[in-house]
Amino acid sequence: MLLFGRLADLAGWRVREFEPAPATLSALRARIAEIDANLAEALTGPGVQVALDKALVRGDPALSGVRELAFLPPMSGG
Repeated sequence: MLLFGRLADLAGWRVREFEPAPATLSALRARIAEIDANLAEALTGPGVQVALDKALVRGDPALSGVRELAFLPPMSGG
């Protein structure tokens, strides 16, 4: 799992693996909430996006076969 920007700053890490790997995105979020409630809340905040193997996703996708999962903070720009 990868975190970027303020999400990585809040967590205090950028890359982390979870063993055993959660089956779904909601299961991963639940495991994160057990470890760090503030991070779990930030990951569900407005504008935070999830990418699986570099493709943005919505909902509660299965994580089986996923090589890279990233949480992306809200983007700003001009």
